[in-house]
Amino acid sequence: MKALGKYSIGLGDRFGHQGNAQLMAIIEAGKKGIEITPVWNKSNREHITIGTEPGDVRKEADTVTKNLAFTKPYFVDADHINIDTVDRFIPGSDFFTIDVASYIGKKADEKEIQNFIKTVEKYSVKLQIPGIKEPFKISDSQLLEIAEKYLFAAKKAGEIYRKIESSKGKGNFVTEISMDEVPLPQTPVELFFILKMLGSEQIPLQTVAPKFSGRFNKGVDYVGDPLKFATEFESDLMVISFAIKEFGLPENLKMSVHSGSDKFAIYQHIGNLIKKHNKGIHLKTAGTTWLEEVIGLAESGGEALTFVKDIYSKSLDKIDELCAPYADVIDIDRTSLPSKNVVSQWDSTKFADSIRHVQGNKSYNPNMRQLIHVAYKLAALKMDEYFKLLDKNEKTVSKCVYENIYNRHICRLFEIK
Repeated sequence: MKALGKYSIGLGDRFGHQGNAQLMAIIEAGKKGIEITPVWNKSNREHITIGTEPGDVRKEADTVTKNLAFTKPYFVDADHINIDTVDRFIPGSDFFTIDVASYIGKKADEKEIQNFIKTVEKYSVKLQIPGIKEPFKISDSQLLEIAEKYLFAAKKAGEIYRKIESSKGKGNFVTEISMDEVPLPQTPVELFFILKMLGSEQIPLQTVAPKFSGRFNKGVDYVGDPLKFATEFESDLMVISFAIKEFGLPENLKMSVHSGSDKFAIYQHIGNLIKKHNKGIHLKTAGTTWLEEVIGLAESGGEALTFVKDIYSKSLDKIDELCAPYADVIDIDRTSLPSKNVVSQWDSTKFADSIRHVQGNKSYNPNMRQLIHVAYKLAALKMDEYFKLLDKNEKTVSKCVYENIYNRHICRLFEIK
């Protein structure tokens, strides 16, 4: 069976130019004793926006691993697919993030719901998870509510998994289930019964991405109480450990943190807890590579700086259109966005510092960073010019990409000095 390593990172590379710099960060971590499996991921939405194909991601991953003589496992993720979008990803992918968010809340057949409840009756009244001090009190009404909310989604996950399996063959790909892009977080109790449902569907689940409490906005830090998150995260780790034994799930099943890029306020908690319990982690960093490309071009000055200033200017004009698809995962205070005229006067350092995620820098503007994060579509409209600038300024851009992944993410999460 294709198995994901204990630690893995989802490397989003929207324009397919930074695989080399991304992999260098993974290789450097390996030299420091932290083995991380790289997973290049790109969603259907991003492919449509940019005009690429899933096979392009496979080509990039195969090329950069060959060029850097990287002989360890790596994967290509069909990111956030569902029953309507999975087909085009099957040939080139060996990791599938099955997104069930749109199915949550839809009710399964009444008979299926009752059959599920019968299989979990032994957990009713009191559910004791090893490692969690207090048992969870489970009422009949709570069980019914969980079944009505999640069973249909689990069955759809099974349907999608079997569609992939029929083509790829059993054991030839990694399966992740994501349910993070929903308004409300799943509780540890809900996660336990969801894992039961997925086990019943015989999905060889290797990672699961729940919705956590707090805000996981794109490209900026965690908004919420880090200590509350830590308590919730640790409970979920215990739930997964127990569910593996109870439901026959794969031994290497681990937590996946989506939109986890730049959640610096919780990295130390995640790092401490996976070390404490000897657990793995999958972290997705999608979108931040595009931001580092913009930062690198800004630092390069001249026509490259002019290009990214124009992207920002146009993003102000098209802000509603750009933000709409990401409404649940961005939070922009428009009154804090600098005007076109102000930005037109900025030098390279000021522009780069405004969107580079260094909170101690007085110029850093998380609102501007989030807007640029969703504005990649505007670069796609001028792809030839954009690619020429990336190639011309490759050294500066690659340095930004590498330092972001290695220093700000890997070193923070795994406490590499």
